[in-house]
Amino acid sequence: MKSAIVPAQITTVEDKIAGNLTLQQMVLLAMPVFVNFVLYLILPRSMSLSAYKVVLMAIVFFFCGLMAIRIRGKILLVWATTIIRYNSRPRYYVFNKNDTYLRPPTAPIEEEVTATESAAATEAESKLPLVDMSTAEVVKLEGILANPAAKLSFISRKKGGLHVSITEVE
Repeated sequence: MKSAIVPAQITTVEDKIAGNLTLQQMVLLAMPVFVNFVLYLILPRSMSLSAYKVVLMAIVFFFCGLMAIRIRGKILLVWATTIIRYNSRPRYYVFNKNDTYLRPPTAPIEEEVTATESAAATEAESKLPLVDMSTAEVVKLEGILANPAAKLSFISRKKGGLHVSITEVE
């Protein structure tokens, strides 16, 4: 017995309205009539024909007619919007999770700790010298870190220590 796969829904077929034209193409071809009527009414020397109005109307007719042309199953308007969206995207995405610029200061989250963890924490805190810095010193340090000429180096020690040094190259 032969079995065939029947598609559930075909969404790629567009309805043809007039001849071989789709709804989008019909709208693009009808739009210059309305746009040119508005230009005829609004532009100076209203309700009278002048040379610059005729040129402007011809440009609108040409542009909309050009956008209604179908290439490889899609109209040129779709191709143009795709190209414009692609070219307007940023080229590079740079993410630095260590960046603290304009980040609000956060308070440490207090959690319940067991007795052994608190003893280990107090022992670790006793080994690390805490530096109390003023706001001006913090701003100066962030300025140094943001400077591309400054070299920031991290050197890990054998017992898990971390040595951080900043050297500014002029």
